[in-house]
Amino acid sequence: MLRIEARRRLVFCRTRAVLLLVALFLSNAAPAETLRVATYNLYNYLSMDRSVDGKWRKDYPKPESEKSAVRRAIVEVRPDVLAIQEIGDLKYLNELRNDLRRDGLDYIHITHLQNPESDRCLAILSRLPFYQTKQHQDLDFKYFEGRHSVRRGMLEVEIRPIPGLRIQIFNLHLKSRWTVRDDDPEAALQRTREAEACRNRIIDRTINESRPHYLILGDFNDNPDSSPLRRFKKRGNLIIAERLIAADSRGEFWTHFYRRQSSYSTVDGILVSPPMMPAVKVGRIADTLSPPQGSDHRLVYADFDFSKLSN
Repeated sequence: MLRIEARRRLVFCRTRAVLLLVALFLSNAAPAETLRVATYNLYNYLSMDRSVDGKWRKDYPKPESEKSAVRRAIVEVRPDVLAIQEIGDLKYLNELRNDLRRDGLDYIHITHLQNPESDRCLAILSRLPFYQTKQHQDLDFKYFEGRHSVRRGMLEVEIRPIPGLRIQIFNLHLKSRWTVRDDDPEAALQRTREAEACRNRIIDRTINESRPHYLILGDFNDNPDSSPLRRFKKRGNLIIAERLIAADSRGEFWTHFYRRQSSYSTVDGILVSPPMMPAVKVGRIADTLSPPQGSDHRLVYADFDFSKLSN
């Protein structure tokens, strides 16, 4: 009797292993003709001095209630590729990935750009494998009397959702409006110079290398018609990318709430290269409470249908 039971268990284990291998093969072999890409500023997903429940805390992690709200926004949208800003070091990214896995959303592939000048970093999580990752930490520009670096850098990955199609994704987070210079109000010039440095590198990595399919996304810290955003659209007569118009279910376009001034603005977004525009199905901003919970930003995402794209 024990021998029969042991055989049954062996058959069950072998059958389960075969089914898992088949499922793994199908998931890797099946082309992803549709793709959902998102960008989300997580708002200080790290340890820092902060006010929690009316008390000032030193070197305190992001509260669990805020983390939970951030994850709910991500899980509701379920992007295939998620570019994030304001994540801490790698341990915070791994924490977020593990928590999302427990919430039913598994990102197998991740990459992280450690910021040497700040605790707020860039990262990308993906269900699709990365065929290439590149950390652009050498971007600099002339600014008044000297040269400055693009403080947060720029993170690049390449994915291949269908055979023969290579897509570059560039994640960035431009300079905030805080400044100590009276001759550059709200750091507008510095942010524009950062945008130019990132834009020039993107052109080198895509158009100059005959890789026409790419996305530029993140937190631009400026409005859609601002000088920094225009830098990503054109350089002279060269058309670089088109900003994707996105709105929530109510038709509202704001992506950031500035609590101190009780003001709303559109600073996050996705720009699409001209050859990729035919694949765009829709651009959306995730519905959240107003003001948003967990982050002062809202998640922005786009759906692509590559069956409509001629390579």
